[in-house]
Amino acid sequence: MTRIRRGYIARRRRTKIRLFVSSFRGAHSRLTRSITQQKIRALVSAHRDRDRQKRNFRRLWVTRINAVIRENMVSYSYSRLINNLYKKQLLLNRKILAQIAILNRNCLYTISNDIRK
Repeated sequence: MTRIRRGYIARRRRTKIRLFVSSFRGAHSRLTRSITQQKIRALVSAHRDRDRQKRNFRRLWVTRINAVIRENMVSYSYSRLINNLYKKQLLLNRKILAQIAILNRNCLYTISNDIRK
């Protein structure tokens, strides 16, 4: 009985996975079983860290706003600023407020003073 040559589908699948992990070190980029495990692990980490990145940026924005607000007035804090923003129904998210705090502190001071009055 003659030898049957296998199809190319499995080889194509493996080369596609190899292209994904080509930058990994050692056996993680060479052996097929470790390649599949490392690909799964990498994708899980990427998914988890996208959520973590959003969380970290929000923490950074809150810290920046709070630092600038407390510089101006000792009795005024971030939580009071946000509470007053909601009461006045001003739609400024934390990212924009943090950019204003860094680039133009006087503008943030005027916003906070207008809200308090």
